[in-house]
Amino acid sequence: MTLLYTDPLFLRHETGRHPERPERLRAVTARLAKSGAASQCVQGGYQPLTENEVLALHAPAMVRLARRTAEQGGGYLDPDSPVSPESYTVALAAAGACASAVDAVMWGKDRNALCLVRPPGHHATPTHSMGFCLFNNIALAAQRARQMHGLKRILIVDWDVHHGNGTQDIFYADPEVQFFSVHRYGRGFYPGSGAADETGTGAGLGRTLNLPLRFGISRKEYLAAFAAGLEKAADAIKPELILLSAGFDAHAADPIGSLGLEVEDFAEMTRLVLDAARTHAGGRLVSCLEGGYDLEALALSVEAHLRELLV
Repeated sequence: MTLLYTDPLFLRHETGRHPERPERLRAVTARLAKSGAASQCVQGGYQPLTENEVLALHAPAMVRLARRTAEQGGGYLDPDSPVSPESYTVALAAAGACASAVDAVMWGKDRNALCLVRPPGHHATPTHSMGFCLFNNIALAAQRARQMHGLKRILIVDWDVHHGNGTQDIFYADPEVQFFSVHRYGRGFYPGSGAADETGTGAGLGRTLNLPLRFGISRKEYLAAFAAGLEKAADAIKPELILLSAGFDAHAADPIGSLGLEVEDFAEMTRLVLDAARTHAGGRLVSCLEGGYDLEALALSVEAHLRELLV
């Protein structure tokens, strides 16, 4: 069975007229309920992370700013990252759900999990909240895997249309985490990082694999490139666990990103990641929601993703 983590609390990160809005999660959960996919999952329980746990990867000033801004009634952590009075609490909960999913797939009989959380996380760097992200959920999940479960070989796959610059920055010199990001790149596309020659540093040299793709690439080319990159990344570290930053904004209908993908392409990519997990990690895979801003495309794509996880 697939473990499913979500909570109405995640709707209380109120962002006003903003692409990353509560309606995203409402659309997804409504679709999964209507289709019956949610009822096929095991509902996962979780504990929010503590501030000290977040401080393991994020600077005190960054965490303090997020907490203070929320306590003062809201504001912006950067021009793209609004905070409402409950956002700090919600962000701790979202990261906690992803970390709890790691515990469950490591300790229990269920081998994969889907975390439908917000705010997203992959742009949050060690020192700055940015790009709709307060704290880096996927990185904090990897931290849990290492600290609680003693893992030494973790693969993070990021197929959000935007480069996961925060995740890259956190693990850029780390030999125990292989980061593989496929993303749109060029002509100033956000966040501007993720060139192919960004491969890590020091002990982490070679542990970053970026696959920057041009706008206008065909779906066939995209999938072939993704498959080859994933195989290379997985073979390089032979992971004990795969973590997936699952953004769905590479969909053709997405108003922010788009690399021309369709719903069935996310199903195919899910199959590829599952194959890698079965080959190297005993099937252990935790998927955490990142971007995706066309409500219908997001909901349908998440459903396709989940149905493959359920197989």
